[in-house]
Amino acid sequence: MKKLAITTLALAGALCAGAAQAQVMIDMRAVTCADFLAMPPADAVLTSAWLSGWFNQKIGSTTIDLNGFAKNVESVSKWCGSYPKETVMSGLQRALAPK
Repeated sequence: MKKLAITTLALAGALCAGAAQAQVMIDMRAVTCADFLAMPPADAVLTSAWLSGWFNQKIGSTTIDLNGFAKNVESVSKWCGSYPKETVMSGLQRALAPK
C-alpha cells in the first residue's frame, strides 16, 4: 500500500510539472492579425473569448450573445484578413472609438 501511495504521488507530481511547463502567456497588445489567423483552432477560440470579454467590458455589457459572438469572431477574422500587420487590439479599439 505504501508503495502504491508513493507511486501515485510521484505520478501526480510529474503530471503537475508537465502542466506547469505547458502554460503560455500572451501579450494581447502584440497579437497581430496574422498571428490570430495562424492560431490553432483551440487557441483562436480562447483568444476570441478573451477579446470578447475585453470588448464587452469596455462598452459596459454584461450579457453573452453566443450567436453574436460567432458573428463577431467572423468579422474580426475577415478584418484581419485585410490587415495582417495590424494588431487585433488596435482594430477593436477603432471599433470602440466614438464616431
